Amino acid sequence: MRIEYSNKVIKKLRVKIVDKPGFLGHMTTVIGQNACMIGEITTVHLGKGYKIRDIDIYADNESWLQGIIKSIKDFDGIDIIGVVDIVEETHMGGKIETVPTVDVETIDDLKIIYTPGVASVCKKIHEDPSLADKYTTIRNNVAIVTNGTAILGLGDIGAVAGMPVMEGKSLLFKLLSGINGIPVLLDTHDPQEIINTIKHIAPTYGAIKLEDIKAPECFEIEDKLDAMLDIPVLHDDQHGTAVVVLAALLNIAKYTFVNLKEASVGIIGLGAAGTGIMKLLKSYGISEFNGIDLDQSAVERFVSLGGNSKDLRGVVESSKIVIATTGCPDLITPDMIQPGHVILALSNPNPEIDPELAVESGAIFAADGKSVNNALAFPGLFKGALTAHAVTINNAMKIAAAKAIASFALDGDLVPNILDKNVHAAVAKDVETAAYRTSVARYVED
Repeated sequence: MRIEYSNKVIKKLRVKIVDKPGFLGHMTTVIGQNACMIGEITTVHLGKGYKIRDIDIYADNESWLQGIIKSIKDFDGIDIIGVVDIVEETHMGGKIETVPTVDVETIDDLKIIYTPGVASVCKKIHEDPSLADKYTTIRNNVAIVTNGTAILGLGDIGAVAGMPVMEGKSLLFKLLSGINGIPVLLDTHDPQEIINTIKHIAPTYGAIKLEDIKAPECFEIEDKLDAMLDIPVLHDDQHGTAVVVLAALLNIAKYTFVNLKEASVGIIGLGAAGTGIMKLLKSYGISEFNGIDLDQSAVERFVSLGGNSKDLRGVVESSKIVIATTGCPDLITPDMIQPGHVILALSNPNPEIDPELAVESGAIFAADGKSVNNALAFPGLFKGALTAHAVTINNAMKIAAAKAIASFALDGDLVPNILDKNVHAAVAKDVETAAYRTSVARYVED
């Protein structure tokens, strides 16, 4: 079982519309009738008696376009000029680049940043390796490493096909926390090869972020590297997800008066995400876990961590909080829901049970996976660890991150706006404090 991520079609529809009341309204109605969501509407040209507008449209598949064309074909006053794939257009040439932090305009500048001037700095670092933190980017570099075996919900599509995801993570690192996230694509399925490769490239980085590496290999790779290296190593599919789930649960507990630490938790789907969630919630103080997965080895791993193996109905009915990460829509049926249940059906685009249906069936709170985005966690989590010169990212640091994220949510929301830089700054500060408090930080003189 695994989380399936949305593969929605996102297009920009350029239309020529008569500039009179009712025409734009008819267009938006047609879009809605064809099961599409509307994003931005932008006027790109104002003509005599008409406007040309760009309308961003979100749909589950390509059939929407033919439906819209058919619906407006005989309607005078609206013409479709063109259709642009927004996602493909945005990804043209990639999403990231390397930019200099100093100006080089003269030969003298060149002599300072390169040879011969750079030699003196190299000598200083050779004499005192700790000066690399002062004179290089190493301390602010994070390797985003994947072998492409678990890219989103697409599965094993290879590292190169996963590069757009890694670029996206890199972009978010820089945008939200000022970190240099550097994609590293590994063309191997062998865990030991991955471990050896990362070990040898580790001196370039202040931390290692493992990304979209399938279970169970991801557990071995993370554990061995974390023990081997003196810099943080974190598998985001496990721990980033877990941090945001804990943040959501902290707010759910506040809204519903559920005693989180005394609640029983059911986890449906025991892959990377489900296992990471279980580990962090156990560290937070929850003691009773019930779980199920189609993979027997995943169940055995869950039991070894202290969980109880049950069938699907048993997991739901014996747990106060149910967290599903399976990718199987409608897996949880209304008759399984009991009064007082808290349901987090996290698979996208179609959850294991619709939240509204879960509440109608007796749950006191239900949500799907739209808000549980790892990007709420990893920028601040890594920033705090790097600032503290931490040797690892431990559970105390993850819990501190979850509490900080939860504290910024608007009343009634589970989590805050993912693009709010104040959230990531607060997460980084609290993670740094937790690193020092738990003695995994290193004091470094400026």
